[in-house]
Amino acid sequence: MADLSLFSNEQIAALLAALPDPAFILTRSGRYAAVFGGTDSRYYHDGSGLVGKSICDVLNPEKAAWFETQIAIALASHGLHVVEYPLAREDIKGLGGDGPAEVIWFEGRVQPLDYQVLDEEAVLWVASNITASKKLETLLRTQSETDSLTGLFNRRKLMSGLTEHFELFARYKTPTSVLIFDIDKFKGINDEYGHLAGDKAIATTADVCRRELRATDFPARLGGDEFVVLMPHTDGEQAMPIAERLRHRIAEALQKLGTLGPGATISGGLSEMTAGDLSYEEVLKRADDALYRAKRDGRNRIIRH
Repeated sequence: MADLSLFSNEQIAALLAALPDPAFILTRSGRYAAVFGGTDSRYYHDGSGLVGKSICDVLNPEKAAWFETQIAIALASHGLHVVEYPLAREDIKGLGGDGPAEVIWFEGRVQPLDYQVLDEEAVLWVASNITASKKLETLLRTQSETDSLTGLFNRRKLMSGLTEHFELFARYKTPTSVLIFDIDKFKGINDEYGHLAGDKAIATTADVCRRELRATDFPARLGGDEFVVLMPHTDGEQAMPIAERLRHRIAEALQKLGTLGPGATISGGLSEMTAGDLSYEEVLKRADDALYRAKRDGRNRIIRH
């Protein structure tokens, strides 16, 4: 702990003013009693104009209520309270088009003070801009969940989604269907036209999935030329026309490539979660069995199990 007697009041004030991150003294009711620091001009503007205002004067009601709640939590805990929070242009009153175009993320370290300020309990709130680390975190998460060739979700993310939706089905009986499909005679495409043509067929198939499926659907590349589409809130009868439309659209797109020969198509198996299922693996197994039957029966078709 520093011996403040070594410093004059002017020096202490200068030290506080030099803090890179802004520090706010906020009362329980949300009044700005003082603002220190914020000298890192990459992230912060001069906050001295906040003194004397309340959070409600500066922020829109929903965001202001959130800040007031965090102050109350910190005061009740009698210890350091750490939070992460975004601030967007629309959260701040009076900015109009002058505010930042992108959302800015902060880490707030909120420490209760052991004395009153303006006749109220108060906290010291230090705000650190963590937008860069948030962007990196989002990028790394996206890379870990995304197939590099197609841009669809990868196997890992698919299994996570299947687990989540099976738990929802088990609890609420929310209808959910699963489609598995692959490109017919894909090995022949690779052998005759080369692996670049095979990759192009896979990427084209993914593009059609993004274009044709609903926003609530969850398409993923399982591996190779095999894809899975998870369809929440959709029973088998509702899912079948979606699967058939996808089959037709993918065939049209593949044949337009002009490098795969005539008749490039897909085959698929469709199943839905049922009351007797103990895990999502059972749904996948039924869909995979139906895919096998579609291949055996001549390809270019969807079979529902």
